[in-house]
Amino acid sequence: MCEELAGKVSSASRPVVEEVAGRLGQPLRVAVAGRLKAGKSTLVNALIGRRVAPTAAGECTRVVTQFRYGPADRVDVVARNGSKHAVPLDANGMIPTTLPIPADEAAMIDVQLSSDRLRDLTVVDTPGLQSVNTDISEAAREMLFAAPIAEDVDDDSKAAVESAEAIIYVFTQQVRADDVDALEAFAKASQQLSSSPMNALGLYNKADKLAPGPGQDPWPVAGPIAGDQANVLRRSVCDVVPVVGLLAETAEAGLLTAADCEALRTLAGLGEEKRALMLASAGLFLSTESPVDKHQRQRLLERLDLYGIHFAIAHLQASPHLATGELVRLLFAASGFPRLRTTLHQIFGVRADVIKAGWALGRLDAAAASGPAADRDLLRGAVESIVARPEYHRLPLLEAAAQVTTGQVALPEAMEAEVARLALTDDAGVVLGLPDAPRPQLRRAAIEAAARWRAFANGGATPSQARVANVVHRGFHLLAQRLG
Repeated sequence: MCEELAGKVSSASRPVVEEVAGRLGQPLRVAVAGRLKAGKSTLVNALIGRRVAPTAAGECTRVVTQFRYGPADRVDVVARNGSKHAVPLDANGMIPTTLPIPADEAAMIDVQLSSDRLRDLTVVDTPGLQSVNTDISEAAREMLFAAPIAEDVDDDSKAAVESAEAIIYVFTQQVRADDVDALEAFAKASQQLSSSPMNALGLYNKADKLAPGPGQDPWPVAGPIAGDQANVLRRSVCDVVPVVGLLAETAEAGLLTAADCEALRTLAGLGEEKRALMLASAGLFLSTESPVDKHQRQRLLERLDLYGIHFAIAHLQASPHLATGELVRLLFAASGFPRLRTTLHQIFGVRADVIKAGWALGRLDAAAASGPAADRDLLRGAVESIVARPEYHRLPLLEAAAQVTTGQVALPEAMEAEVARLALTDDAGVVLGLPDAPRPQLRRAAIEAAARWRAFANGGATPSQARVANVVHRGFHLLAQRLG
């Protein structure tokens, strides 16, 4: 539609139409937030598939950093006055920990990488929040929640902070009141349709620390705890996913080498008592005499920590000839990261186009109201042609789900969950709670759901509940048509 409009509207309106078209073609923008030491940068590296973001505190960790796709690796520090300062990646392929300008003069760090992971995803790494270091905490709040960035900073710099379509909030302990405050502040800084749990995800990082004992499986404990935290944060995030970020980074960024695997194989061959002593603590792992030199053991701790080392040794004992690639695959599965990737795709990725479409239609409608009279009918007619399509219903459905999940419109818990599922995914089985049902059964269930919501709208619902119910009724009606 924008391509057609660009050739018809006047030169005064054409830049707006072209801006909308360009924005629609941009990848999903995901912001990663959380406290210092929560492991945000480790998770960013896992998401982009390269160890580029420094995980140790430095000047660069005080500045918002955007990772996006580019034909060649490039790092630019963008100053608040709009100037750009190119810096090379360091010898390890990471962003330098020191900046060419003072951190408080930097608006953002713009990193372009020739990584296929970033073709459909732009990742924004944010400074640590609520830290004991007041300067960093204030810098984070200024950059993310309050500060107008200088008007002469380019649009990409502003968009990196203001236009996240999804938010990942990382924590490593039970959430506190200021975690909720931070999430609410993030929501206010993002787009209207993003300002709800529908576009925010919680990550319970370092789940391995929840293991009941050395080498024991943490997931029977981590799963229920993450579920409890999801209930606490249900007005702020759509889900809480437990992960072991360090294992995910090591697996996704290809940091485990054949030499690492051979060192682990050697440790797996030690006597049980010697091995148990070494794995009792990080200090004993490094100080106990071993056929694997101390430098290599230090590297294993940095790549896997004790839980990952335990896990790898157990698998190498069970399969002594296990190849490095297969061990990496097992470590990735043990990190919990596959669930995160699935969630990002099913919950955020599927709706990214819907969110952008909502922004685009609003932008074009505003242009029609404020632009030249000669363009008014063209722009409004184009918007109305989109609104008339059945696919457009995804937008009012997403808005209704946002009202429900934030508590603006109160519904029984089961109905609230049903609205969220309908807005979150196109998978009819997931929406209807019948993942393995045949198509005819799904269609009947969709028709029944539509009738149930229509009856609720007409049978004692408040006016706000009735508005939501009518939107949901039409959503299930359209789903039934699709299944027919």
